[in-house]
Amino acid sequence: MPVRETRRILLDGNFVDVERRGDELVAGDGRTVGVAAAVHLAPVIPSKIICVHLNYSSRVQEMMVSLPAAPTYFHKPVSALNAHESAVVRPLGCKWLNYEGEIAIVIGRTARNIAPDQAGDYIRGYSIANDYGLHDFRDTDSGSMLRVKGADTLCPVGPGVVEGWDFHGKQIRTLVNGDVRQDGNTDEMKWDMHYLVADIARTITLQPGDLLLSGTPAISRTVYPGDVVEVEVEGLGTLRNHIVEGPTPIRTDVGAQPTESEEVLSTAQGGDWEFRGIRKPDLSGKH
Repeated sequence: MPVRETRRILLDGNFVDVERRGDELVAGDGRTVGVAAAVHLAPVIPSKIICVHLNYSSRVQEMMVSLPAAPTYFHKPVSALNAHESAVVRPLGCKWLNYEGEIAIVIGRTARNIAPDQAGDYIRGYSIANDYGLHDFRDTDSGSMLRVKGADTLCPVGPGVVEGWDFHGKQIRTLVNGDVRQDGNTDEMKWDMHYLVADIARTITLQPGDLLLSGTPAISRTVYPGDVVEVEVEGLGTLRNHIVEGPTPIRTDVGAQPTESEEVLSTAQGGDWEFRGIRKPDLSGKH
């Protein structure tokens, strides 16, 4: 299959699907806009966003844990969906917002009870995602990750969907203000894209547009208002967002409040190095 990239943008006040041709985006009716000038939307409208907890070997080693026998997952609400060049909002009163550069699998056909060697036929293509986590709520989510990973804007995806892309041996990097923080390769993945799709589709029907986020490499760290975060994936392009602080504080009259326990700090700042005397990981990306 030839490589083809499509995007969704706001064009003349309407949501429009366009195809990338070099530095231009071309609508079906022939209208064009420059890539740099376009107002991007999330490239698909999913009915669900499913994420794998751990998959990359460098992340597993960093967290000093062992992988389970099969992947485990969590769910991000579709209300968390965000787009290329958009703001990611850290709620006022929270401190520990971390990036996680990932590759998103985009479902193209209804999938249910398929084998791994069939899964490629049900994948439309791939996009870039940043699975942001608000670790201030780690102590209260009891493993569900709903408030950690589900707040509004915490799932930017884009800039487009690339069809005909081979996921093997591809570099994935996350940069903060131009400095490389994550630097991994898809060959680190314990479970590849086809396995993940087939695993979920055993019991959950996947619909066209659904997204599966396939895991992140080592060195997920905290970012702050004013930071610019980019996720680069070889052959998929660059997803860029900036961090802003929300205008209103987290309410104190309902719900559990943000915390700074040992678990919160160690997860946000890099494993348990601060609490076990382990050397702080190198954030330069030269590892």
